[in-house]
Amino acid sequence: MTRRELDAAGITDPVLRAAYTRCRRLNARHGRTYFLATRLLPADRRPAVHALYGFARWADEIVDDTGTPATPADRAAALDRLDARLRRALAGQGGAGDPVVSAVAHTAGRYTIDAAHFTDFMASMRSDLTVTEYATYADLRRYMHGSAAVIGLQMLPVLGTVTPRETAAPHAAALGVAFQLTNFLRDVGEDLDRGRVYLPADLLAAHGVDRDRLVRSRRTGRPDRRVTAALRAAEDLTRSVYREAAPGLAMLDPVARPCITTAFVLYRGILDAIADGGYAVLHRRARVSRRRRAAVAGEGLARVLAARLAARTAPAPAPAPAPAGAAVPAEAAGAEEAR
Repeated sequence: MTRRELDAAGITDPVLRAAYTRCRRLNARHGRTYFLATRLLPADRRPAVHALYGFARWADEIVDDTGTPATPADRAAALDRLDARLRRALAGQGGAGDPVVSAVAHTAGRYTIDAAHFTDFMASMRSDLTVTEYATYADLRRYMHGSAAVIGLQMLPVLGTVTPRETAAPHAAALGVAFQLTNFLRDVGEDLDRGRVYLPADLLAAHGVDRDRLVRSRRTGRPDRRVTAALRAAEDLTRSVYREAAPGLAMLDPVARPCITTAFVLYRGILDAIADGGYAVLHRRARVSRRRRAAVAGEGLARVLAARLAARTAPAPAPAPAPAGAAVPAEAAGAEEAR
C-alpha cells in the first residue's frame, strides 16, 4: 500500500520515499482513528496527510517523552533543533538528515502550505513544556490555534475545496479544535498523570472541581458527581465545536469528503463512548468499538466509490468560447485533437 501511494503521488526519490514511509508509520501507530479515515483518500493525497500528521506526532513525542530522563530543558532544546531543521527545510535548504522534516517540507512546498502554520504549531508545542493548565476556555483556544486549528488549515490545500479556501478555512480550523478537545476529554486521566489539565479551570470551577479533586478521583478510582458534571459540560462544549466544523464538510473536494466525514463521525463517536461509559475517563479510556469503526469505515468506502464514479461519469466542462476572430493557440488545438 505504501508503494502504491508513493507511486500515485509521483514521489520517486528513494530518500524521500523512505521519509514519507516513516511518517506513515508514525500516523498509523499514534492516530489509529484518523489513519483509518486517511485510507479513504485518493492514494496520491495520502502521503501528504501522513507527512503532516507524522510531523505533528514527532514533535508531540518530544514534548511528552516520559521514557527517558530528559528534563524540560532537554526537551526545549530538542524542540529548538527540530524547529531550526524545519525552518531550513521550508526555506529549501534541505531537511538536515531528518526524514520527517524532509517529508513535511516537501508536502508544504508541493501544496503551498503557509509556513506560519508551522511556526504557530511549534509555539504551542513549546508552551506544553511549561504551561500545565488554562484558566479560561479563551486561553485554551489560543493554545489550540497552534496545536490543532493549524492542522486543519494545513490539510485544506491537500484535501481541496469546492468553495474558495478562505470560506472553508474557519470550519477546517474548528474541526482540528473539535478533534483535540475530544482527545483532551478522553485522555484527561493520562494528561493528569503528566501534570497537565487541559479542561479550562473556569469550566471545572463552575461545577466545584479543581485539580486536587481530579487527582483524588484518579487515585482512588471513585466516581465523583461533581467531576461527572464538569466532564459532561466539557462534552457539551466539544459538541458545540463539532457544530462549528460541520458545514465545512460539504465544502471539501467530493473525493476527499468521505475521509474527513468518517474521521468526523468516528471522533464524535468517542464522545458517545465517554457518555455511555458514565464519564469514567479518569479511570479508563473510552473507545469506539471495532464493530462501530468498521461500520463507519464501510459507509465511508461506499461514499468514496460513489464520489469516484460521479467524477468519472460527469461531463467535461465545455471550454469557454474564444472571442470572435481570436486565434486558437497551437497547444490548445493539439489538446482538442488529442481528446
